[in-house]
Amino acid sequence: MMDADREEEPRERLEPLSDGELAIIQDTWGRVYENCEDVGVTILIRFFVNFPSAKQYFSQFQEMEDPEEMEKSSQLRGHARRVMNAINSVVENLNDPDKVASVLELVGKAHALKHKVEPVYFKILSGVILEVLADDFGECFTTDVAHAWTKLMGALYWHVTGAYADVGWVKVSSSAV
Repeated sequence: MMDADREEEPRERLEPLSDGELAIIQDTWGRVYENCEDVGVTILIRFFVNFPSAKQYFSQFQEMEDPEEMEKSSQLRGHARRVMNAINSVVENLNDPDKVASVLELVGKAHALKHKVEPVYFKILSGVILEVLADDFGECFTTDVAHAWTKLMGALYWHVTGAYADVGWVKVSSSAV
């Protein structure tokens, strides 16, 4: 029986990346990862400036508004490194779906149970990552590259939200007062 109150869309099947898409992602990621901390900081600053509610999960910089001040935060820089290292683990193991699933399951469960982060922030962050890659690596971020990365971000979100579901994360309805 379907739960009529459930607001989430049913989980779609995950569309696997083709060999060509895997190669594209690994090639472009090599360039991105050379400057991993700076790119990660750029991503998080854009994320927090455009979606300030996401700062609520970070005690050290939740009150910061100035991007230059955020850039100096050791907590932000550390989180940027962890985000980029998690993506690196995924990209390095794209030929091992079980490893990818386990990396993202750990990320999802930590954010659901320990940090209590709403899963929608992963979807928002995925969009910001794609924007920054297109802006900062535009010369190599062709339509095919953008398509492959969009597909990868969808897969990351699919795995992470699957981990949320596994731990019994219940979406809180805005109408439930």
